[in-house]
Amino acid sequence: MLIGYARVSKADGSQLLDLQRDALIDAGVELDRIYEDKASGRRDDRPGLTSCLKALQPGNSLVVWKLDRLGRDLKHLVSTIDELRERGVGFRVLAGAGAEIDTTTANGRLIFGIFASLAEFERELIAERTKAGLAAARARGRRGGRPRKMDVQMLQMAMRAMANRDTKPADLARRLGITTTTLYMYLNGDGSVKAPGQALLKAAAQ
Repeated sequence: MLIGYARVSKADGSQLLDLQRDALIDAGVELDRIYEDKASGRRDDRPGLTSCLKALQPGNSLVVWKLDRLGRDLKHLVSTIDELRERGVGFRVLAGAGAEIDTTTANGRLIFGIFASLAEFERELIAERTKAGLAAARARGRRGGRPRKMDVQMLQMAMRAMANRDTKPADLARRLGITTTTLYMYLNGDGSVKAPGQALLKAAAQ
């Protein structure tokens, strides 16, 4: 199943979604499966994108007109595309820079893999910086580190909430005091648990 996402930056009527909507339909996306936002790409609160990501299931493909319609910056873009890969969701860009990305093709899967490698590289850099910071703190006699973002109670609450299709992940994440990215790190859009969530539950049960 193809699911589309379209976005313009302004909601004052000076920018229209027609061009993107038509391109998505020409690519085979049904009109009722196109999610839309009229908001700057730098905003975190994009309800159309949130609903779109939640609707995607393994085997689906997300289709966008141009790559910049999806991510607010490179880091967010890489993280989102890597998350799609982990969820078994394809990704296709129709025009502009990145139009070679289509995970139904060998070349597209190669590009998709490059995004995944970039995301892994970013995680490794963060881990290295964290370790270096903790080592420097210990050398100065301080202990500690970054507080845990998700615990068992929060995870169980999130599982129940995400099982309800009416739940908005961004609102849920805000109530739990975490980011939407962290929420999706532990759970799928339907509330089922990913590997980090399973590990957390297993550790708590021991």
